Amino acid sequence: MSILASRLSAIKPSPTIAVTTKANELKAAGQDVIGLGAGEPDFDTPDNIKAAAKAAMDRGETKYTPVAGIMPLRKAIADKFQKDNGLTYTPEQITVGCGGKQVLYNAIMATIEPGDEIIIPAPYWVSYPDITLLAGGTPVIVACPEETGFKLRAEDLEAAITPKTKWVILNSPNNPTGAAYTSDELKALTDVLMRHPHVWVMSDDMYEHMVYDDFVFATPAQVEPGLYDRTLTCNGVSKAYSMTGWRVGYAGGPVELIKAINKIQSQSSTHTSSISQAAALEALTGPQGCIPERNAVFKQRRDLVVGLLNECPGISCRTPEGAFYVYPSCAGVIGKTAPDGRKIESDGDFVTALLELQNVACVQGEAFGLSPYFRISYATSNENLEKACARIKALCESLS
Repeated sequence: MSILASRLSAIKPSPTIAVTTKANELKAAGQDVIGLGAGEPDFDTPDNIKAAAKAAMDRGETKYTPVAGIMPLRKAIADKFQKDNGLTYTPEQITVGCGGKQVLYNAIMATIEPGDEIIIPAPYWVSYPDITLLAGGTPVIVACPEETGFKLRAEDLEAAITPKTKWVILNSPNNPTGAAYTSDELKALTDVLMRHPHVWVMSDDMYEHMVYDDFVFATPAQVEPGLYDRTLTCNGVSKAYSMTGWRVGYAGGPVELIKAINKIQSQSSTHTSSISQAAALEALTGPQGCIPERNAVFKQRRDLVVGLLNECPGISCRTPEGAFYVYPSCAGVIGKTAPDGRKIESDGDFVTALLELQNVACVQGEAFGLSPYFRISYATSNENLEKACARIKALCESLS
């Protein structure tokens, strides 16, 4: 009899982390691998944020904190929601967790009963379905094809809602596609949700500040105030401030839900690092100049990668509105054969060939629920991106 719980059989390790791990192993073995799988900025955490963390340590702020986070940070998050999103939350309506993933995990674990459904538009961040399954819920995957800009349509949302629907998860800008919803597009979705008062909204806004070409970010409770009392607005400092390793995510929502999230957290991590919280406080209240400066670089990289990928035979790539990913189609190479005789029958086959034959690591579309595509993170240098795209092109040209 196995020591392992049967519920583990319903989930799998994060494929995005697996790709990065494999790429690092190959690099350590001396291979010239270009890793385009990691979902994190390549920039360092800004110096003022690191200095704030050091100062907190020097002040002895190394003890336990409240489960929901230190009060100055929760106040700063409430101020951020008001300033950036027009959402009014009290500190009691704010929770801070060990990254955005833990906040989402806590919320799902605190609310899902066996058989409850969560609507998840695909392509999706890889963790949404597995967390749902771990909680005993049922992921309801709704395909959002490239023809719709990889975005959920109102009629498809309406069709997916049942009496068992507990949540719909909206992620904009999206991981893995970079697609972002305009206010009008969100309003079409919130109009549907207003007709279904039993459905709650989990808005994953982690890439809020990473938008390009004058795109204006919006979040559901901002677009439709009528949803305020059943929306959990989630965010964090990981992406905008290059703080992935600091592990600070946060959310605002109804007091009853926030208390439940805190109860779950009190029995797991207790709270995120006191030093990380001091760093996050500086990130939200200190100078914000790093965001537009780095966004200008990301936009330039996006345009570079989209242009180069569209020169590859069999590959087509849409220009996304935000984040630091592109989600190119590899439909044009499916059914072809590589020089070593291997058949490319799926996007998984394509990214495996790309890694093994050209030393470029990216993530297959099947991991995100929509094929035949693959995700590239352009959060790396122009030199790496140009070299990687040249290798992708070389593989495509070698297929017959």
